[in-house]
Amino acid sequence: MEPTVAITGATSGIGRAVAEAFVGEGAFVAVSGRDGDAVDRTVAALNEEGDESAGTAWGARVDVRDEFDLERFFEGVAREAGPVDAVFANAAVFHGGPGERPIDEASYADYDDTMRTNARGVFATISEAVPHLAEDARVVVPSGAVAHESRPGMGAYAASKAAAEGVARGFAADLDVTVGVVDPGLVATDLTGKERARDPESVAPLFVWAATEAPAEDLNGERLGLREWKAATR
Repeated sequence: MEPTVAITGATSGIGRAVAEAFVGEGAFVAVSGRDGDAVDRTVAALNEEGDESAGTAWGARVDVRDEFDLERFFEGVAREAGPVDAVFANAAVFHGGPGERPIDEASYADYDDTMRTNARGVFATISEAVPHLAEDARVVVPSGAVAHESRPGMGAYAASKAAAEGVARGFAADLDVTVGVVDPGLVATDLTGKERARDPESVAPLFVWAATEAPAEDLNGERLGLREWKAATR
C-alpha cells in the first residue's frame, strides 16, 4: 500500500516540490494552503503530471493559524485515504525580506502573526494530525540555520523557527511516532529570496528520505540535513 502524506503550505516552494516528489513515488498526497484557488491549481497540476505509476493529489484550503481548519483537513485526509503515514508541517510566513527585518524594528503585529503561523501552526498541525496518524507515522518540520545561529535582519522569522524546533522536540518526547526537524540549507523560495540558493526540487528528495527511509532513531527529536542524506544515499 502506498503511503498517505499530508503537507501544509504545499502550493509553492519546498512544499510544492515535496508534494510533486511524493506523487511521483506513488503516494496519496494531501496538499493544503491559505489560497484555495492555488490549492485547486496545485492538485490539478499534480494529477496531470503523473504517469500510470504516479500517486494521487487531493487538497483543501487550510490556514494553519486556525486549528479548526487543520482538524477538518486531517479528518478529510483520513476519509479519503485512511491513516496518515507522513506529515510535512511546512507552512510559514516571513514579513519582509530576509536580512532586511531587524528584530528591534519588528512590529508586534508582524511578530505575533509570524509566531502564530510558524510556531503555533506547527503545534496545531501536529496536534490535529495525531488522531489520524498511522502507528509508524513520521512528522517532519522544516527549519534552517537561523533557528540556532544569530543572523542580522531575520527578525521574528528566526525566533519562530527556533520555537518550531522546540515544538518538534516536545512532540518527539511525548508521542510514540517519529517527529523530527529537517534542514535543507538555503533554498530559493519566496521566504528566503532567490539568489545563491538551491532549487526546491533539488532538496525535495531529502524530505522524502527523511519521511520514509531515514533511521527513525536518527530523526526522532533530532535534526537531519543534506550531509546525513548524502551520506546515506551516496
